[in-house]
Amino acid sequence: MSHTTIAFFNSKGGVGKTSLVYHLAWMYRELGLSVLAADFDPQANLTSAFLDDGRLEELWPDRGHARTVFGALEPLLRGVGAVALTHVEQLEDGLHLIPGDLALSSFEDELNRQWPACLDGQERAFRVISAFWRIIQAAAAQTAADLVLIDLGPNLGAINRATLIATDYVVVPLAPDLFSLQGLRNLGPTLRRWRQEWNERLSKNPDPEELDLPPGSLALAGYVILQRAVRLDRPVRGYARWIERIPEVYQTAVLGGEAKHVAPIPDDPHCLDLVKDYRSLMPLAQEAKKPMFLLRPADGAIGAHGEAVLAAYRDFERLARQIAQRTSVRVPERV
Repeated sequence: MSHTTIAFFNSKGGVGKTSLVYHLAWMYRELGLSVLAADFDPQANLTSAFLDDGRLEELWPDRGHARTVFGALEPLLRGVGAVALTHVEQLEDGLHLIPGDLALSSFEDELNRQWPACLDGQERAFRVISAFWRIIQAAAAQTAADLVLIDLGPNLGAINRATLIATDYVVVPLAPDLFSLQGLRNLGPTLRRWRQEWNERLSKNPDPEELDLPPGSLALAGYVILQRAVRLDRPVRGYARWIERIPEVYQTAVLGGEAKHVAPIPDDPHCLDLVKDYRSLMPLAQEAKKPMFLLRPADGAIGAHGEAVLAAYRDFERLARQIAQRTSVRVPERV
């Protein structure tokens, strides 16, 4: 069964990326898709959002983490076999998780060592670099997933490089500030370089008939602006100048084009949506361990909070459908 893989990535942290992945995973499940969320950020914040502390303790015991993404990589790291995905966490019918792990950061050095070795046609190097892709393929087949959403850490390291070459599409979450603009200027050239370098390595595959590898399409689906009500006591209008500059920087730095005929937001075709801040709902959602748009009166969503829940549902459904349209994901029509 085929599936589409979308990574949410920005080398700058603090833009709300994990919350975005979390809510979109729930929304796509609401819309009738079978969804697999993959936490490949060594901080494992997405896993913490989905699971309570008791379950996290079970997945992260003092000895051995066999039921996490790091556990799947351990045989490869120890040189005793290939990746061994043995566990996918079922959250609800149609919603599953590849649990993250703080130990994942220890895989970074091995990835850095094996990246140049691919140019020498070494089979193990290719198996290490494509490990995340194999984990995704196995988990998606196990769960009959239509869609895989991947959360990544905010850096330009080897874990993200190995994950991104395993994805079909990339969505870039942004905050309307100077730091996101600077991050875009670093992100664009890096993504283009990774795509080019992986294509060079694919030609060195020592056994093309037996060793399947990800094509490394790294197609850019667009960007999402995650708005905030205030930051350092400054109102939203303080972000207007940064929002106005995003389309040009995205077109020049990320897409590598010229700054001609750049449409302003919201007319920029690369802008997937501007997501409103629902800060008042977040404490309720975190306490209930559910997305903001599924909060109920029993969770404290009454009065103005109840109205915000309905608005959040409409906003995330609109965003989910927009991303699906850009990535050729078929979302069932509502009856």
